[in-house]
Amino acid sequence: MSGEILDNRGRGEASWRWPSIHPEGRKFGLIAVGIALLFLLVIGWDFVGWPLLALSAGVFAFFRDPERVVPQRDAVIVSPADGLVLLISEVEPPAELVGPDVHGQPGLPGGKATRISIFMSVFDVHINRAPIGGTVKRMVYLPGKFMNADLDKASEENERQHVLLERTDGLAIGFTQIAGLVARRIVPFVKVGDSVAAGQRVGLIRFGSRVDIYLPAGTDPKVLLGQRVIAGETVLGEVGQQQLLEGIVL
Repeated sequence: MSGEILDNRGRGEASWRWPSIHPEGRKFGLIAVGIALLFLLVIGWDFVGWPLLALSAGVFAFFRDPERVVPQRDAVIVSPADGLVLLISEVEPPAELVGPDVHGQPGLPGGKATRISIFMSVFDVHINRAPIGGTVKRMVYLPGKFMNADLDKASEENERQHVLLERTDGLAIGFTQIAGLVARRIVPFVKVGDSVAAGQRVGLIRFGSRVDIYLPAGTDPKVLLGQRVIAGETVLGEVGQQQLLEGIVL
């Protein structure tokens, strides 16, 4: 189904299928299976082998990579991650994304921006996707701590990678992949200068982690605190639209 256009008038074709496993995770799953089989078939420790076999299934599930149907309207900003909307706040964007870089290329404007923080548990899909289509203008990796990713200060103290995307009309969106308490590696799929489509896979973070995205000025979130979002599908905002939205926990 990848690359096929589907719409709200019934165009296209959809069917359920098992999600594929990203190549980055296949080696970890196979290693876990091999260790489990060693205990089951060679050592004969069933009480260790069966839990390890179950764990290997979990490893494969963690690296699942389902297809997504990405909205194609120019104004929409889609979620870069699966997970829980943990924080919505007005903050200063990271200095690494603001202003011109060493080559004079522009970055995000100064001043406060709306930050949406999405927490990914170990049960979520961990493939990250581009919130808009455009060119990768900046990627800045910073080593750091591995605190719990649901803490606000994780945005400034944890291992993280800042990414700046710019559309052909000059609109720039910045987002940050943040390692968490268990996550130990941020794996990029793109590099500076690459052109990406909205919803395209751009990287992953191994195990529980978080992604922060900074909306452009004059754009309010279309998601609520506590809402679950889907990478490449959930619309986080529409450029230039401002509207208060409220929800009730039931």
